Amino acid sequence: MGISLRPQHMKRYTDIARLLFRYGRSDLVQNAGLEAAMSDDESDDAPEPSDAAELAGDLERMGPTYVKLGQLLSTRADLLPLPYLEALARLQDRVEAFPFEAVEEIVQTELGVRLSKAFASFDPKPLAAASLGQVHHAALRDGRPVAVKVQRPAIRQQIVEDLAVLEEIADFLDRRTDWGRRYGFVGLFDEFRKMLLRELDYRQEAANLVSLGKNLAEYERIIVPQPVDDYTTERVLTMDFVRGKKVTALGPLGRLEMDGEPLADELFKAYLQQTLVDGLFHADPHPGNVFLTEDGRIALIDLGMVGRISPEMQEKILRLLLAVSEGRGDEATEVAIRMGEVDRETFDQGKFRRQVVELVGQHQHATMGEIEVGAVVLEISRASADNGIRLPRELAMLAKALLNLDAVGRALAPKFDPNEAIRRHAAEITSRRMRKQMSPGNVFASVLEMTEFAQKLPSRVNRILDALANNELQVKVEAIDEGLLIEGFQKVANRITMGLILGALIVGAAMLMRVETDFRILGYPGLAILCFLGAGAGGVALLIDIWRHDRTRRER
Repeated sequence: MGISLRPQHMKRYTDIARLLFRYGRSDLVQNAGLEAAMSDDESDDAPEPSDAAELAGDLERMGPTYVKLGQLLSTRADLLPLPYLEALARLQDRVEAFPFEAVEEIVQTELGVRLSKAFASFDPKPLAAASLGQVHHAALRDGRPVAVKVQRPAIRQQIVEDLAVLEEIADFLDRRTDWGRRYGFVGLFDEFRKMLLRELDYRQEAANLVSLGKNLAEYERIIVPQPVDDYTTERVLTMDFVRGKKVTALGPLGRLEMDGEPLADELFKAYLQQTLVDGLFHADPHPGNVFLTEDGRIALIDLGMVGRISPEMQEKILRLLLAVSEGRGDEATEVAIRMGEVDRETFDQGKFRRQVVELVGQHQHATMGEIEVGAVVLEISRASADNGIRLPRELAMLAKALLNLDAVGRALAPKFDPNEAIRRHAAEITSRRMRKQMSPGNVFASVLEMTEFAQKLPSRVNRILDALANNELQVKVEAIDEGLLIEGFQKVANRITMGLILGALIVGAAMLMRVETDFRILGYPGLAILCFLGAGAGGVALLIDIWRHDRTRRER
């Protein structure tokens, strides 16, 4: 049974059906019942091969929800090949601006005052327009220049409707397809919904700007515009105005006039600190979100999407980056295995080790002009997925950020070497991590734990010695689940016993066929026929039991 098509969502069903059909998943269109949303001409046409760039373009045309979905899919190396991951990681939304009348109405409603009372000037022509909102240049009453980000009218309702359609499809895939049961699309959808709804609340982005600005305050060449709290709401974000241009807009003459190597190095170092020390990083540094200011600094804008990394994961990522940069493929393999969730049934350690060693060896001496750092991390994620390891989402988000950062680095300094930068900054990053761990709060928590340990140690030692003296000390080792093992042995024994009984019935029936008796069925000795029928019924029951057991096991 497919999806129950709702008339109010028919356009979205049609768009999704076309997308799946075009990119080789016509089986999902038929199984989900989405072929009813397509015209006969569309469903009869065979899908033509389409490259990754075309998929990114199709998602852009479908609207903001699908742009954000594509950005999330760019972090799933287990779902898509590398070219698609790279294309989706650089996905940007290109839409028309909405009228200034709507901007004025939204700002006045959110701030509670007339536009002329809140701002000394407000440019009606937007600086940039994206799927969720657009940005205008303005000035506060005290003359301070600001950028005002205004959310599109009715965008929340549109996204809620799109999410309802995607939830139906995700639920269907998980229930009805092996593909869905393997990858868990309902879980992916829940993650996507939380991420998108957070981006719709501009107060979250304002908090991200404050946190990142504080963390990067010591970097003189990097600035993060700060929000104006009194002019920021759920749908309006007012922040410092940054004068500059996109780094990708630099021409050859512009590169000659600036010293791009220190800028690229400081930007790369700042990202190492964000991910490996602070645990909060700008997850979408595509060229449109990185500006070169008029005074020659780098500005990071649009912090609607950020990544967070736990201290335990930070250490593993640092070890992985160092292993890759120094060409230690075996160590990179071991770190990747410890980072992820290993599927013991499909994991091929030998194949995975060979792939990672070869990958690390190829890129050990590459420069920025020859290799993209983010692409290397994505390739490792892809190799992990192919060999039964699911790496954490944080690593995929970092890979996506690095992939976008590579384009920025090439624009600033084409000969910048990221591997050498990792080795150069590793000692300082490690030192900062240690200083952060030695903060007063962490030291005080450790002192409390040591105090509790010292207080309880004598009583614990006494209990151990008493148990040893009374011959009551026991050591429990749970190497395997013995209950599950015994249950398995019992099933095997039962099937063997059933097979022996069936074999005995067949042999007995064959012998009874030679015994003449008045009781006959279809002209044959009745007792022999009953034995044959019993053996047949038992055989069918045994096959059904085996089939049901195997199917239940696969569904788990």
